[in-house]
Amino acid sequence: MEQLLYVAELVMNGLMTGVMYALVALGFVLIFKASGVFNYSQGVLALFAALTLVGIQNGQIPFAHLINAMFGTNLHSFGWTVPSVLAILLTAGVMVLLALAIEKLVLRHLVGQEPIILFMATIGLAYFLEGFGDVMWGADVKTLDVGLPQGISDTAEAWTAQLTGYGFFIDRLDIWAAIVATALVAALVAFSQFTKQGRAMRAVADDHQAALSVGISLQFIWIMVWSIAGFVALVAGIMWGTKSGVQFSLSLIALKALPVLMLGGFTSIPGAIVGGLIIGVGEKLFEFFVGPMIGGATETWFAYVLALIFLVFRPQGLFGERIIERV
Repeated sequence: MEQLLYVAELVMNGLMTGVMYALVALGFVLIFKASGVFNYSQGVLALFAALTLVGIQNGQIPFAHLINAMFGTNLHSFGWTVPSVLAILLTAGVMVLLALAIEKLVLRHLVGQEPIILFMATIGLAYFLEGFGDVMWGADVKTLDVGLPQGISDTAEAWTAQLTGYGFFIDRLDIWAAIVATALVAALVAFSQFTKQGRAMRAVADDHQAALSVGISLQFIWIMVWSIAGFVALVAGIMWGTKSGVQFSLSLIALKALPVLMLGGFTSIPGAIVGGLIIGVGEKLFEFFVGPMIGGATETWFAYVLALIFLVFRPQGLFGERIIERV
């Protein structure tokens, strides 16, 4: 009985971990729905948003290291701190400005190009933003605190203990991530399905030239979608940065989002959540039941093996659109 309850606790924590994966995957889905291309730079966007948020919070001077090296000064901060809510709003504004810059300097010149060209552009953008973030805010590991509760939830532990006689250990931050992700998905689905801009976004993904011919502004749609993806990256950066610190390895969470997308489908917002939950629960249970038999550490590769199986038998994912080409 105790082992069964422990498995139930693993499932619960796996669901919470899956939500964290899904938060990153959402940004990929948004860009793919609007341009038909996989945005390799989404993980770096989350890193850049988290770096910017910490820098604004702490009153850090942007490019301080570069300024000090060039002019022999010793500047580091403005000497003030910014409240978390205001810092988040200012960071969201920075992400919108970044979306404007990406559209004007990169995407505008690639209208009508093959998806592989756009994909290569996002790879270059990822490396540029990673280096730009390093120069702008420094490469040291930073602590992010926006007031979100952390640690084991006493309420969840007491509630599950009353219900099952066994208190589940659930991180408060994971609970908040689940709440935020649910609200975010509901808002994005409503936007995509029931608004004029959402329908225009899907039209642009189907055919750039056809969308232009019916009066849809490609520039506006791309700015809008990259702004929303930047906001999603900010939310993911806050959650992951609070959980594990703001460091440049944060950009690697994009790699864990790949299996999530393959399971849920590249064009489905709800699919990103479902795929994340499957990956989160699956890797926990696989490590518990199979890990001891094969040496452990299965969480590092289980998701990719599961994604490979899906690619073989259902390449469009659980909720993705089946592509049928007639010749």
